[in-house]
Amino acid sequence: MRITRRTVLRRAAALPVGVAVAPAIIGKARAAGMTMKLSSSQANDPRYANGRVYYDNLLKALTANGLDGRITVQFFPDNQLGQEIDVINSVKLGVIDMMVSGTSIAANLVPLVGVYDLGYLFQSYPQQTAALDAGAAKPVEAALLKGANIHLISWAYNFGARSVLAKKPVNGPADLAGLKIRTLPNPIITECLRLMGAAATPLAFGEIYTALQAGVLDGLEHDPPTIVASKFYETTKFYSLTEHIYSPLVTYFSDATFRRMDPKLREGFIDAAGKAAIDTRAHGLAVEKDALAFLQGKGVTVINCDREAFRQRVLPQTAAFVKAHPDAKPIVDTIRGTTA
Repeated sequence: MRITRRTVLRRAAALPVGVAVAPAIIGKARAAGMTMKLSSSQANDPRYANGRVYYDNLLKALTANGLDGRITVQFFPDNQLGQEIDVINSVKLGVIDMMVSGTSIAANLVPLVGVYDLGYLFQSYPQQTAALDAGAAKPVEAALLKGANIHLISWAYNFGARSVLAKKPVNGPADLAGLKIRTLPNPIITECLRLMGAAATPLAFGEIYTALQAGVLDGLEHDPPTIVASKFYETTKFYSLTEHIYSPLVTYFSDATFRRMDPKLREGFIDAAGKAAIDTRAHGLAVEKDALAFLQGKGVTVINCDREAFRQRVLPQTAAFVKAHPDAKPIVDTIRGTTA
């Protein structure tokens, strides 16, 4: 087949976000680079979608570490590689290299990871970082690697606490009664919303918008920037600041990819992943307030609800989880004993 300029341009247009057209021939003096796939369920929004923000920060960190051109990361946002439960299983198997998401989805593979989704366990994101640095991260990292062949190579923040967006005002638990509120397909978050009073309804992220439109759902629970990026405010107009979960944002990295990387590339890459997480944390803290203001500008009523009433209803969840998973107790104790 004759290669023409038009052929090259047409093929380049079909590539996923972040992929450049590489030279056809690599000089003998330089080893071939490595290409990896990074998946995110969220929209391709460079301000409000945590996956895209992390990806942009990762590219900057790779360049700073001298890995630009040696490691190419292809970014697939908006469920392009499948729903999250399928993607994380592909990461486990080494079919997909990386995934940026909350810890919630990994609890389907290794139940201990669900400790981070327990309602009202963390007090804030800065407190979360302090707790993870104090030792609350290590047992979960080890369990996920052993149980699912997945490394957690960086810890960031989702862009704000998870709160309830509904089609009617929610001021307290009684107002949630009977409302079909979407949760992640994760038993911990589903139980948290059930204890709060909702008819918790697990559903894949990519199906939320149409379910809200069709009336299958009465609302969902998520952070403000995600609601903005996915335009859920177009169908649902009351946002109650329950702040029931401060969910970590993590980078899942396949052990198969980890093992096949040149050790020198691996060291620089994991360092870049950590730097990208730090930058993403700072962005997340700043953009939450902007997203709330944006939602109000779109006609969404933001409600300072009775958080203490919700917290009291959810308290038994942590005791039940620790009873079922005794290895979670030191993690919970570390989190509760840490201040920001």
